[in-house]
Amino acid sequence: MNLKRALAVSRRVFMDLRNDKRTLALICVAPLFAMFVFGLAFSGEISDVPVIVVSDDMGYGRWNISEAIVSNLDSNTLDIIRMTDLTSAQDQIRSGDAYAVFYFPANFTDVTIQAYSHQTDASTSVDIYIDMSNVNVADSIIQTFNDAVQQTMSENNLEMPVSMNRTAVFGQNAEFMDFFVPGIMAFVVYILTTLLTLITFVGERVSGTLERLISTPLRESEIVAGYAITFSIVGTLQAALLLTVGMLVFDVNVEGNVILAFIVVALLAIVCQALGILLSSVTHREAQAVQLIPFIIIPGFLLSGVFWPIEAIPTWLRPLSYLVPPSYAIDACRSVMLRGWGLEMIWTDIAALVVFAVLFLFAATLSLKRRT
Repeated sequence: MNLKRALAVSRRVFMDLRNDKRTLALICVAPLFAMFVFGLAFSGEISDVPVIVVSDDMGYGRWNISEAIVSNLDSNTLDIIRMTDLTSAQDQIRSGDAYAVFYFPANFTDVTIQAYSHQTDASTSVDIYIDMSNVNVADSIIQTFNDAVQQTMSENNLEMPVSMNRTAVFGQNAEFMDFFVPGIMAFVVYILTTLLTLITFVGERVSGTLERLISTPLRESEIVAGYAITFSIVGTLQAALLLTVGMLVFDVNVEGNVILAFIVVALLAIVCQALGILLSSVTHREAQAVQLIPFIIIPGFLLSGVFWPIEAIPTWLRPLSYLVPPSYAIDACRSVMLRGWGLEMIWTDIAALVVFAVLFLFAATLSLKRRT
């Protein structure tokens, strides 16, 4: 190998990069963007989880252990709401407005003190009704409660442990794989559909195929609609394949109507193909399209809740999660598959996806018209 000629080739490549301002900017911006988003997303802990406390405990003299436990609950992790009616509190879980209910019975402190002083053999317990569909959040709630109990017992020099009667409102016997599969279904469709559309459109522009299509009687909206139909079908087939593997290999539970989950995924595919067309309008060749991949994958990977809950993202960064379309599809799929919810419960997620689809399809059509 002739080193001089190799260096000449290297020099030519560097000159091409210098002349391509967009590529040069992306080389600098992409790693900074990745580090920024990864660093911020991983720096957060689960916080502001809405839980409800219902207490009928009347205390025992100057003692009120239930109130002491509640006061020791980490207020950064849990957003504590007080209610007086247990049935209404449980309804808050079923509607998705709370993750858990802590219920302290009327004689909680009395039984705890008497059991500690060996005046009774009765056990002291707290009833916890919890949504187990989000395994990470549920584990954090339980751990926070256990820490509060231990701290309270230590502060009052009590050794009698408080038992927990846990009832799963959703996600009975749910495991991480049950939480993971609905998220990965939506995430895979988001990534593949967006990238396939982006690279395909850029390739057709480079080859001149797109210009030939535009020169025919076809309208720009018809071209976009054709892509939407194709990739919604492809996205649904991908989701079906992933779900089949999840059910047969990993024994994933499906509580709700799986067809509804597929409809959500198909809608996400339409959103993503329109996004791919939009992104293709700012690129002129395949190399520039590839440089956009970090800006597509990283926000969806970190901010949509696919691997860890949105509640674990720093509070000030959390609103950005709702600007990422997969966030809504993942939430809807998990609600259908783990909670058994129907259309009447996930309509807000579907409405958000419809809004994204309309806006992106309209913008994609305009981008083609502008090119014409």
